[in-house]
Amino acid sequence: MWGSAWLHGAAAPDDALDALAVWAEMHEVVADDEGTATALELPARDERAGQLAALLAALRKAGATTAHLVIPVPGDVRRLGGSTRLASAAVQAGQAVVVPDAGVGIVPENVADGVIRWTVFDLPTPTPAEHTPLGEADHNLSTAMREAAGTLASLDLTSNRPGVRHEIKERVAVSARARWPIGMPQKTLRVLQRAAEVSAILEVAAEDDPGGALSSSAALRRSEALRPLANAVRLARCAAIDEAVRVLSDHAGRH
Repeated sequence: MWGSAWLHGAAAPDDALDALAVWAEMHEVVADDEGTATALELPARDERAGQLAALLAALRKAGATTAHLVIPVPGDVRRLGGSTRLASAAVQAGQAVVVPDAGVGIVPENVADGVIRWTVFDLPTPTPAEHTPLGEADHNLSTAMREAAGTLASLDLTSNRPGVRHEIKERVAVSARARWPIGMPQKTLRVLQRAAEVSAILEVAAEDDPGGALSSSAALRRSEALRPLANAVRLARCAAIDEAVRVLSDHAGRH
């Protein structure tokens, strides 16, 4: 979101860099291969890592105009352009940023306490973004929550775990610390907040072993109940960011 805001002139570079301090004190950048390193004038993996400001400059020089959030999972690596190396890294990290008109995908990774490394991968065949209307994504999230509620309640998923409500609240609070560019649509913020709340529940549920699942069949039922809910969270987050980027782009175009 901040990358797109900066590319559209809606945020200063320092604002974008400062906003990322919520997630780590230090951010470093490397290119996945020599060709990408040379093309973008970034350090390669075996060289001393560069600064995130250098990545912003490289994207601007490469003709980037916008960025997309991708949250891939095994079996669903859409938007990653068929790049095996990018897809593998993105699935492992659980997220990626795709900049189609610059022909790159970027994957963040926590490499040390307080340090995130952003690795830039070549994206030889950028895949057109699959547009999901924000309202549809929000509706899908609500539907998935309703459908999962009965199953999760029957499994008594986390009721026997002390402090579970406080734990969920703390996880949501971490997401709430994120800063957003000026002009971020309120509707997208509401959807992101709902997605953060559901994601926190999913995280706690996944860690709640055996989570009230007293048999392998119950464990399977739990997994099956959580899967569509997790997919709905992914879809909602990506749709919210895409909508915010679109609004930002339209606003910049009018000015």
